[in-house]
Amino acid sequence: MPGKQDYYELLGVAKTASAEDIKRAYREKALKFHPDRVPAEQKKEAEEKFKGISESYAVLSDTQKRDLYDRYGHSGIDQKYAQEDIFKGADFSSIFRDMGGGSGGGSIFEEIFGDLGFDVSGSRQTRSQGSRRRGRDLQIAIDITLEEAAEGVEKIITVPRYETCVSCSGSGAKAGTKKSTCSACKGSGRTVVSNGFFQLAQTCSRCGGEGTVIQTPCPNCRGEGKVKEIKKIKVKIPAGVDNGSQLRVRAEGEAGSSSRGDLYVIIELRPHDIFERHHNDISTAINISLAKAILGSEVEIPSLDGKLTMKIPAGTQCGKTFRLKGKGIPDLHTRDIGDELVKVNIEIPTKLTSQQRQLIEEFARASGEDLNLKESFGDKFKKTFR
Repeated sequence: MPGKQDYYELLGVAKTASAEDIKRAYREKALKFHPDRVPAEQKKEAEEKFKGISESYAVLSDTQKRDLYDRYGHSGIDQKYAQEDIFKGADFSSIFRDMGGGSGGGSIFEEIFGDLGFDVSGSRQTRSQGSRRRGRDLQIAIDITLEEAAEGVEKIITVPRYETCVSCSGSGAKAGTKKSTCSACKGSGRTVVSNGFFQLAQTCSRCGGEGTVIQTPCPNCRGEGKVKEIKKIKVKIPAGVDNGSQLRVRAEGEAGSSSRGDLYVIIELRPHDIFERHHNDISTAINISLAKAILGSEVEIPSLDGKLTMKIPAGTQCGKTFRLKGKGIPDLHTRDIGDELVKVNIEIPTKLTSQQRQLIEEFARASGEDLNLKESFGDKFKKTFR
């Protein structure tokens, strides 16, 4: 038939292509030329290509129709089948189930054709007029201290969100007036173009898919049905949260026509002056004198719940880390408590009195140390070449 492009060329497959090859080619083309997936200026061209590849698949996926087409070309199909009969028996949805259509088996089919109202039986699916919608989820970040993360805390947070307009009860229409049925879509929320076995449906541009239009907008919300308000919400933060933890507060998001969305609270942990956090453990460092390190002692150390006394054993080396069990942060899920790690730094005095120096020198001699640090060059030379 003059003017009609070859079905194999439309799908971009060879005449020897298998059924799976044809399936795969159609899926790729359908994704590429779906009218709602291209810019507005390309929609008309995409619709024509979409119709062409759909017809090609309907013929080439059917053994009898394909055989007839291979023998006689378009004239063989046109003589035997009316336009709507060409598509009978063609299973479009299975293409997307069988070829990795995602979870739920057919989700890609619904994604491509659902918004267009596509149905192989010729019926059209439309949104119910005035479809009910869930409100938008909100997200807000709050910062807390390490102590609050360890103990848990309640916070009052300020949330800007859209609430249902009390003046019009969310309708968007001025009190005493009503919405009227959209003249463009007759209340369906969709405008439809029929083509043989299927129908292309698009959201009505006049009413935005609502099926109704507002003649006299509410002056309070300017026809939106919602107004922005500031709400104070009490949030309970459990012990063990960490930087980046996300808490879900149900039904504290924005209002919707069916239900309210949720509020997600993102935890930001403030840096601490003394401690560093390592999962559920905390770490810090203390300085002790040389005498305490040598002789041993008890020292006061900081903790998340106050001051603690820790025993320093005699002979403690610089850099030694002690672990205090159960003095860290509770695990958010198991409630096990982490530990506090205390690193010991030894302070070496930079200035000594004559008495202190004498005592240290005596200690060194008693330990067998040679304190003669001022050797002549000749002494060093002799030692080197003995």
